[in-house]
Amino acid sequence: MRSCQLPSTMLSSPPSLMESSHFLRLFLAFSIIFLGFSSSSSSSSSHLSSRELGDITFEYRNYTAIHEFRLLNRKRSIFCPDPNPYLQINISSNPLLSDDEFVTVNVSGVLLPAESDWVAMISPSHANISACPFNAIQYEQTGDLSKLPLLCHYPVKAQYASKDPDYLGCKKKTCQKYVDGKCRVSTCAATLSFHVINIRTDIKFIFYGGGFETPCVLKISDSATFANPQKPLYGHLSSTDSTGTSMRVTWVSGDKQPQKVQYGDGQSQTSQVTTFTQDNMCSSAVKSPASDFGWHDPGYIHSAVMTGLKPSTQFSYRYGSDSAGWSDKITFRTPPAGGSDEVKFVAFGDMGKAPRDPSVEHYIQPGSISVIEAIANEVSGGNIDSIFHIGDISYATGFLVEWDYFLHLINPVASTVSYMTAIGNHERDYVSSGSVYITPDSGGECGVPYETYFPMPTAAKDKPWYSIEQGSIHFTVISTEHDWTKNSEQYNWMNKDMAAVDRSKTPWLVFTGHRPMYSSNGGSVIIPSVDKKFVQAVEPLLLANKVDLALFGHVHNYERTCAVYRSDCKAMPKKDKNGIDTYDNSNYSAPVHAVIGMAGFTLDESPSNADRWSLVRVSEFGYVRVHATKKELNFEFVNSSTKKVEDSFRIIKA
Repeated sequence: MRSCQLPSTMLSSPPSLMESSHFLRLFLAFSIIFLGFSSSSSSSSSHLSSRELGDITFEYRNYTAIHEFRLLNRKRSIFCPDPNPYLQINISSNPLLSDDEFVTVNVSGVLLPAESDWVAMISPSHANISACPFNAIQYEQTGDLSKLPLLCHYPVKAQYASKDPDYLGCKKKTCQKYVDGKCRVSTCAATLSFHVINIRTDIKFIFYGGGFETPCVLKISDSATFANPQKPLYGHLSSTDSTGTSMRVTWVSGDKQPQKVQYGDGQSQTSQVTTFTQDNMCSSAVKSPASDFGWHDPGYIHSAVMTGLKPSTQFSYRYGSDSAGWSDKITFRTPPAGGSDEVKFVAFGDMGKAPRDPSVEHYIQPGSISVIEAIANEVSGGNIDSIFHIGDISYATGFLVEWDYFLHLINPVASTVSYMTAIGNHERDYVSSGSVYITPDSGGECGVPYETYFPMPTAAKDKPWYSIEQGSIHFTVISTEHDWTKNSEQYNWMNKDMAAVDRSKTPWLVFTGHRPMYSSNGGSVIIPSVDKKFVQAVEPLLLANKVDLALFGHVHNYERTCAVYRSDCKAMPKKDKNGIDTYDNSNYSAPVHAVIGMAGFTLDESPSNADRWSLVRVSEFGYVRVHATKKELNFEFVNSSTKKVEDSFRIIKA
């Protein structure tokens, strides 16, 4: 038998849905059997029952050549009918996985490399890895319409074997059978790198054929275990009030026993421990990913408040326990107290996360890594007091393991400064769940993971609105996903909160929420970017309470308005001596609005023409940087890749 390298004409052709590569793979396998080799495959009988064949024929009724032989790879079976005695998949790693490492996965003994071969990382290791093609409607609930592995349990991440450039050309050959001194059977290999973090449960790597659309298992690796599944990880900070004298630290562990945060000069606080289960997730007639194949055990979420601090001061802390282990010692800075002279913060929306390896994952946000790395540079330079993330936090949307990857991503910044959040549609919305919008954008999470991982100073559970003061700014943070209609609980709270602001203490009033009131990107006919009912109800409160700046996400670009009310420019900025747009709020006219949803999710186009109220539109990944004293508020939009300031303006008061 000759080498397994494919002819060039076959290498250049993409695999069809019916996967002709399975025919070639079977042909080679049967040839080996004919030569007298024994099979080590664990596949079952290659014949389909009439019922199975009928089911599958109906499922693929729009395709031609439906007959039993071509449907071998669509059996109601976990394993492909691939009797290859050489096939292996293994992990080149220490016996136990660390909390953060790149794992090398080796696939060897492949008789016929195919473009449709891929490797998945599965957790927990006992998950159901059979194909579930009718899961497609569940995936689409989250808004992710990409072609994904339709498995009964979603893989954490996956890579096509062709990510190894030597795979399809079979450049890594091994001779498996010599006859008369000549190699008669050669096999091929692939080497892939997977970024793995501590998600507390064992993992496995599985080699599949059939591509993402028709996956079938060819070989399964041994399980790999984390060295310390109990390890306290992913700590992040948030402010509990406006004094700057207390900070909450929240972390994740596999240990349900209370742990401690140790800080300052020998001070410590014991953690409150909570978690959530599959039963806490929302679902409907069509199961949600969170309640079904997207579920992953979150472990235990610990939270403790460090008290007795001083504002605008550096401290150090660590969290954990002697039994579960301790985090590294971390230095953090408290934010300035409300009413003090100045504050520096960054803000953005719609960040999510992206893999640090060549893998595909559910809902990749391609700009997220560059944004968090740019912000990390700002924070390490001591230029940032706090961070505000305005909705669409992780985009886990029912695939719970992705919260761990998001928390890992933000850890370098969120562990060192106050990381404040607002809830978005991809955290909260689900059918019949009490959300304003009945879209299934949260994938069944219904705000439960968000509120557990990010406890904000809110009044009660599932009432995720709050206010906080830092320096010269009063921040009013609302939920656009909860009832904001006139005389609703949140509406009355908004009005009362903003009306009570002492403008001599905090002269700037910044209003934040996820869905915008102004955007030149129209969205879709069914789901527009701007909800006119929201604007009609809430915009008058901004004007009545003299909001200076309104920050929103949801639309994935940057846009800045004039001082606007009811789509009418009440005032235009003027250039100062440095050419910077300056809004003079000494004689207040209306708020300035900025859409800042450009922190990670694939960018939306910015139209070349827009209404008069739209002054600046930029489709680049980045974040905004704000420095506010009591007399002026300086605002910059920073491109995270180039570090260039793409837009800047000032708001001043006499």
